[in-house]
Amino acid sequence: MSGEHPRAMPCLLFADSNGQIYDFPELEMAGRSAYRFQAPHLDQLIPLPEGSELFVLPHRYPVGFNPDNGESLKLKDNPFAAGEVQAVAAFISPAYTLSHITAFEKDNTSPPPLPLFAYSAVGWHDDRFWVSAFRSDISRRQDICRFDPDKIERQTVKSLRRYPDNRLIQHLGKCSLTYSCPAARNFFLERDEAPLPCSPVCNARCLGCISLQPSGCCPSTQERIKFIPSPAEIADIAVSHLQKVKSQGVVSFGQGCEGEPLLQADTIAQAIKLIRRQTANGTINLNTNASRPETVARLAEAGLDSMRASMNSARPEVHQRYYRPKDFNLDSVGRSIKEMKKRGRFVSLNYFIFPGVTDYPEEFSALCHFIDDCGPDFIQLRNLNMDPDWYLEGIKHPTDSRSMGIRQWLAELKIRYPGLGFGYFNPPVNP
Repeated sequence: MSGEHPRAMPCLLFADSNGQIYDFPELEMAGRSAYRFQAPHLDQLIPLPEGSELFVLPHRYPVGFNPDNGESLKLKDNPFAAGEVQAVAAFISPAYTLSHITAFEKDNTSPPPLPLFAYSAVGWHDDRFWVSAFRSDISRRQDICRFDPDKIERQTVKSLRRYPDNRLIQHLGKCSLTYSCPAARNFFLERDEAPLPCSPVCNARCLGCISLQPSGCCPSTQERIKFIPSPAEIADIAVSHLQKVKSQGVVSFGQGCEGEPLLQADTIAQAIKLIRRQTANGTINLNTNASRPETVARLAEAGLDSMRASMNSARPEVHQRYYRPKDFNLDSVGRSIKEMKKRGRFVSLNYFIFPGVTDYPEEFSALCHFIDDCGPDFIQLRNLNMDPDWYLEGIKHPTDSRSMGIRQWLAELKIRYPGLGFGYFNPPVNP
């Protein structure tokens, strides 16, 4: 399905004051690249992936294009009935990377930030929804069709009863049953990648932190873990998972429901050693802000197989404005990657994708310099989950910027770095 494209440009979508979504054939759908409205090319549009969701954006007017003259127009009044109109966006399923954010303009009420999701451009044509996005990973590990709710509940409850004293398994049970976390669900389904959250604290104050937000801002999307599990509690999960999934199994420290795992280095190092005493299967991975090179080196020596370093930007000032770090900077990230590479370990960049910023020419040049200097093996094309205007204002992105286009950005990276891998998930590196 993801290889299909519409035969004509889809039309604009809008929602009324009750959240009912309508199509408006008089205007074509539009997308945004940073602050600039753009019409996606037909070959950039794919059917809305299964498992995606449609969101209504309060206090934000939808923007579309006049098909007669190509002019962008803001829809302020409901063409079908009296009342307000609201923009519509798609939150696309995992393994898909968006090419355009949805096109909207805020009203004059100074609305609060949108919840922490990625807002893809979406339109309607030929009795279906279309989004400006592409599949960035062939792995189906989080495809919605692979999750049977009855089986998930059955398997989760079974494990919770089997390990009543393991606090980490009990925590993951809530992630599975309450938050529908795909990683937690895959652990209970005994496949793919299992999460190992362990840190209730962090050394960054990210603008878009999905597990902790100050009062008065948008709510976090999940509750942060409140305890530090013991090495034995971690090993119980990891060993069980890796022995069942074998060579393709991955267990990962550093999840959306925790702070920074490097702050729990002693616990992680002991857990890694416990795991490897019992099984050589699979990959032990660390998702991290890569803030402490010496700690990363220590964990690599303990047996860490791979690291995913999160970055919103390869420009120091933009990295600083988003992460608002307490005790590190972008140079720390580069040095952490080099510590892993010196020991022959695998490194991914968790490079947050935001159309108009990621593919901004200055950002592209900075990323190339970073890759040349640090030599990562893989880039994960993860959508940045954040209100677009909040992010652009927070990093002080220029309002008149022009971009390469996400597809062109990716094509040029692949040409320049033929040995660099691209995807969405943490790959197993010890098959």
